[in-house]
Amino acid sequence: MIFFIVLAALAVAIYVFLQQPQFGKLPSGERLERIKKSPNYRDGQFQNESFTPDLAEGSSYLKVLTKFFFGKSQYNIPGAVIPSRKTDLLHLNPDEDVLVWFGHSSYFMQIDGKTFLVDPVFSGSASPIKFTTPSFKGTDVYSVDDFPAIDYLLISHDHWDHLDYETVLKLKSKVGKIVTGLGTGAHLEHWGFDMSKVSEKDWNEEVDFGNGFTINVTPGRHFAGRTFSRNKALWVSFVLKTPTMKIFIGGDSGYDNHFKKIGEKFGPFDLAILECGQYNEAWKYIHMMPEETVTAAHDLKATKLMPVHWSKFSLALHDWNEPIQRATIEAQKQNMPLVTPLIGQKVDLKGEQVFEQWWKNKQLQPE
Repeated sequence: MIFFIVLAALAVAIYVFLQQPQFGKLPSGERLERIKKSPNYRDGQFQNESFTPDLAEGSSYLKVLTKFFFGKSQYNIPGAVIPSRKTDLLHLNPDEDVLVWFGHSSYFMQIDGKTFLVDPVFSGSASPIKFTTPSFKGTDVYSVDDFPAIDYLLISHDHWDHLDYETVLKLKSKVGKIVTGLGTGAHLEHWGFDMSKVSEKDWNEEVDFGNGFTINVTPGRHFAGRTFSRNKALWVSFVLKTPTMKIFIGGDSGYDNHFKKIGEKFGPFDLAILECGQYNEAWKYIHMMPEETVTAAHDLKATKLMPVHWSKFSLALHDWNEPIQRATIEAQKQNMPLVTPLIGQKVDLKGEQVFEQWWKNKQLQPE
């Protein structure tokens, strides 16, 4: 009897915890009816273009959880403060075409006089239980107060390390337009956003903002969900076209033939921004290995590659800097120029820069 009472109390506690606004809402009503008409929605959830199991062959959730608790690399966390720079985003020359990375998959761009912000996470954590996924020391040098007005906010999917409740609420008054995947708007609507500013799109749909600015929503190979309900909203990548540039914004994705299809339809790209971290053989279908990241950039016909999804959170088992080390070696083999700035460093999107391999600093390795 005591066991069942404790079990019931635990179930109630979990239910109450999941009612917090940060968990968002599942699609319903007209939004759900639109989702059901999507060619990418079957059997009650969105589907990848290729068969994509949660875990690779020979893996199990028990094995994965055991490794997370007992098998993490001793270098999973940096041994010192991550170096950074502080760019004055509020007083940029409007004629500059620049990118500033904030670690993981968050970055700001100013191109052809318009400002863009992608998957911003500035709360210091990448989960609803903050102490489980704290950001690395030194990576939180920016806050929402450091940003000018944002013309376009792009949200690739609703995972906690890409859609941060605290951050987007603080950004609400600064954002002009939001582009995201079909279904993700349910969260934004629940959080009080003006839905006339939000464009929820399916794969292979376009948003034309006029004056040469368009965003095509393209596929990824991943999944979505902020609770135990998965794939009720869509995970996406973006093709950003401005009057003078074309940039691929990858979001999260395992490697697949969609990169080649996007490259053939929209390429070449001036820059591809692709994930290269938080991978493991156990979930290789939903996160690329760093070597695949470089291959994907070639598939996209990209002139340069910026590897992201590393250097801020520990969400996998590998060394904290292993992703960029492996990506750098493979980029040399495949002759792919890399963009590897410090957090906060200004990247000239139309110029040539030499980037130091700052992640090799011995002080960043634990003793």
